[in-house]
Amino acid sequence: MISRTAGALLVFSGFAGYALAADAKPEFEVASIKPAPPLGGGGMFRMGSNGGPGTKDPGRYSCEGCPLIMLLTQAYELKRYQVGSYPSWMDTERFNVTAKVPEGATKEQFRVMQQNLLADRFGLKIHFEKKEMATYELVVNKGGHKMKEAVEDPNAKDAPPPPLGGAPPPLPPPPGAGAPVRITMGRDGFPELPAGMRGRGGPMMMMMNGRAKMRATDTTMEQLVNMLSNQLAKPVTDGTGLKGKYQFDLEYSSEGMGRGGPMMGAGGGVGIVTMAVHDGAGGGGGRGGDAPLQGVSDENTGPTIFAALQQQLGLKLEQKKGQVDILTVDKIEKTPTEN
Repeated sequence: MISRTAGALLVFSGFAGYALAADAKPEFEVASIKPAPPLGGGGMFRMGSNGGPGTKDPGRYSCEGCPLIMLLTQAYELKRYQVGSYPSWMDTERFNVTAKVPEGATKEQFRVMQQNLLADRFGLKIHFEKKEMATYELVVNKGGHKMKEAVEDPNAKDAPPPPLGGAPPPLPPPPGAGAPVRITMGRDGFPELPAGMRGRGGPMMMMMNGRAKMRATDTTMEQLVNMLSNQLAKPVTDGTGLKGKYQFDLEYSSEGMGRGGPMMGAGGGVGIVTMAVHDGAGGGGGRGGDAPLQGVSDENTGPTIFAALQQQLGLKLEQKKGQVDILTVDKIEKTPTEN
């Protein structure tokens, strides 16, 4: 359930270590927000969140290299398409966030803590409204799907993903947080992921030179439609009836994807990999100059995501319409208050 008011005062009881008074509001015990270092250097960075209630590390939450819009969608459990008007710099201003979660906090309480953190540190003020928009339903195409059943990957189990976070005491920074991972390029023009970054669960996303690749090793249809929602900036529901977990690669053109791209999801077990590649002629987060990467053609970006789903996975997106809750940012500061 979405908590609609960033400054709401809620009263909870019955969980150890965090008894709230009637006039208190849910807050993290300790929270650090720092600007993330700029992308660049020809390496690959993993951007996303880790920890919190319901995970293997319920007492610690971190979000490394996260654009402010990602922190907003996480806090309100929204998809990217559910955020309407907001300053464009929220897509580009990135932060490293680390927080200590009170013992016994529930997922709902945790979300309110995230909302209060944005309100307190960035002065966030928002409102919601209903809007009719195009929606999609993912169904199995005629002839059946082409995905493979997921199999156990011993490398993914033995090699943990790169640590996230990077915070000052009393929350010690994990070793190597924020460092680029050196990679090699495959024949398809996309990076070969190290074993520890292949992960389990939701798809990994890579986007380069107008092309996108979604790689899944242990993915449910719910996780797939979440990723498709983020890519299309439209609601996508699961009508496949498939209850298993699957592995697949999906390659398509990233041209015309919704504002914000693959990073704008609200979690849901989605792993995200973005490439920062340049030719050494300048800094920044993209390719320097116009020199194409070896094995990558800027003239051939592949099929649309609609065609790729049918051709490569045997799935189809059918268009519909529906009412959607839309969040509008009324006020937010670009620089957070000090830790």
